[in-house]
Amino acid sequence: MGRRAKNKQGAPQPLEAKLPETAKHGKRKADDEGVSTSRPNKKLKDVSNKSKGQSPSKSKPTVPNGKGRPQKSKDKKVRIQEDEGESTDGWEDVDDEVDLKTQARSLFHESDDEYPTFQGDLNESEGDLAEDDEPLRGPVQVFDFDSDEEEQLVPSKAKKSKQFERPAKIIPTASDASDSDDSDEDEGGEKITMGNMEARSRALDEAAAAEAELDAEELRQAALEADDEDVDMEGEEEVDGEIRLPTTAEREEEKTQGGPDVHTVQQRMRYCVRVLGNFKKRAEQERSRTEYIEQLVQDIASYYGYNEYLAEKLFQLFPVAEAIEFFEANEVPRPVTIRTNTLRTRRRDLAQALINRGVNLEPIGKWTNVGLQVFESSVPIGATPEYLAGHYMLQAASSFLPVIALSPQPNERVLDMASAPGGKTTHIAALLQNTGVVFANDANKARTKSLTANVHRLGCKNVVVCSYDGREFPKVMGGFDRVLLDAPCSGTGVISKDSSVKVNKSERDFTLLSHLQKQLILCAIDSVSPESKTGGYLVYSTCSVTVDENEAVVDYALRKRPNVKLVDTGLSFGREGFTNYRGKVFNSSVSLTRRFYPHVHNMDGFFVAKFKVERRSKSKAVSEEVADIPTMVAEGENAEENFDSDEDRTYIEKAKRRQMKAKGIRPPPRKAPPQVPEKE
Repeated sequence: MGRRAKNKQGAPQPLEAKLPETAKHGKRKADDEGVSTSRPNKKLKDVSNKSKGQSPSKSKPTVPNGKGRPQKSKDKKVRIQEDEGESTDGWEDVDDEVDLKTQARSLFHESDDEYPTFQGDLNESEGDLAEDDEPLRGPVQVFDFDSDEEEQLVPSKAKKSKQFERPAKIIPTASDASDSDDSDEDEGGEKITMGNMEARSRALDEAAAAEAELDAEELRQAALEADDEDVDMEGEEEVDGEIRLPTTAEREEEKTQGGPDVHTVQQRMRYCVRVLGNFKKRAEQERSRTEYIEQLVQDIASYYGYNEYLAEKLFQLFPVAEAIEFFEANEVPRPVTIRTNTLRTRRRDLAQALINRGVNLEPIGKWTNVGLQVFESSVPIGATPEYLAGHYMLQAASSFLPVIALSPQPNERVLDMASAPGGKTTHIAALLQNTGVVFANDANKARTKSLTANVHRLGCKNVVVCSYDGREFPKVMGGFDRVLLDAPCSGTGVISKDSSVKVNKSERDFTLLSHLQKQLILCAIDSVSPESKTGGYLVYSTCSVTVDENEAVVDYALRKRPNVKLVDTGLSFGREGFTNYRGKVFNSSVSLTRRFYPHVHNMDGFFVAKFKVERRSKSKAVSEEVADIPTMVAEGENAEENFDSDEDRTYIEKAKRRQMKAKGIRPPPRKAPPQVPEKE
């Protein structure tokens, strides 16, 4: 070994580890001297001495030496009272055990999680103590470390309490009273089976529905009562204050000064709505209802930016309070919606792919199985790989409605008379599953470019794109099973997208548009084949809410084509069409049409009507032909005597020239009539 290893000093031994050995040596020495004692060495005093800061060298064993009493400890809680020669086999020092419990209580009182384990250990130790000393069983078994409700639920090894069972209902609910019968049956011991479970579930649903109806009725009554009280108070304060109906002179003065303040207009609109809601009670004296309506329409036009003609036309469609909601809804953009292309993918797979790209979406509703509503997106929704691959198309929710109403069947010939940019056309092709043929027509040739692009992107292989005037289409091609006419309109239902409609529409525009729509719907009816076995339907739709473009056009078609009738659209929601409007009475079947509003259905304003084209009866056809022929025969005279071929020839030529001009063909110059030589 090296010198360093030989002379290396060992590690010092810990003093605490040697302490018990000295005590044991002292005990053995005492035994060798003949001192008779069977008491074991108490280590508790050594621990107490260490806790007080005494050094190991000053600590002495407390074993008696037989010559006198043992030395008393400074800890008053632990006292040893023994005589010389007494036996200490029974561990009569019970105070030491109580001290241990006190220390355990101080250690484990703060932690509720460790408390159950500690209680179980003490139960085991209590069992041992109880076997040795029977009188200690009573007080030792009580471990009340402060009142804790969870103590009753803690399992113990010694004895399981009846309170350990968890109650059936921890938190009572309001429906406990209604379920008292069921709970009594459960307490009675009846087993729950599939049969009675269904019955109980049905009973609970009925009770919940009844409670919901009662709550809703109470809330409705309370709201009506509060509204009446509040409106009366506010109306009285504002009438007595600054807000009141201005006179004609004051209106002219406001116009000369540049118009009233926006805040004033808003308050005056609210005031007029309240007054018109209960005119007899809240109206000012010597003021008519017409004055309030005129003032409200003017304020709406100035506040929302409409011209007065359009504001009045839209205001007349709704009650007063609902009209304000309609104008307010036009200021809010509609939700972004997309249509799944079922030729490429499924809606579930598309939704999962877009969600993985950070798009927040959900299905539109139960009425469509291909629509998704997009709330927010971290990527451009119109430039994703799925969009470029043709898995979906950006399309308004209202554009789904006419195709759903048309309901095309596979292997049919379908015509879309105004198809650009192709949302409805591709939807029809998807429902046809690329069977049959779809003729996508649009009068504007420039718009057919976007139509063709969308058709190719979405993989529609049964679409034929053409550009004709819809009014000439029966002469170009006819015999279709189904025809969709999404007619050009004023766009009063999509004001949230195109705010220019507020100011650029006049009475002349509505007159011209309604005339065009009447021509188109008659041509669309003539394009439908009444002999179709699966179809024979026409769907007419507009993105307008005015009556002139919707119910009036439908009623005109019913009067001009007696072989058609209105049928149910198949749409589960939407308001019924008007059967009478401001003195105009329409066909009673017009109620089968459907209207959609932005403030009610959260979609663009829309109108949908569905026709069924039937065969013409012979009696009707003959009567119509006879009615069209002018009566040129005088009563009591022979027809051959009154027939003049020269005069009829001029009428026929005029009719031919008129037809050529209508087709855009320049007619030939008129020929001079042949001169007949006079007889000498």
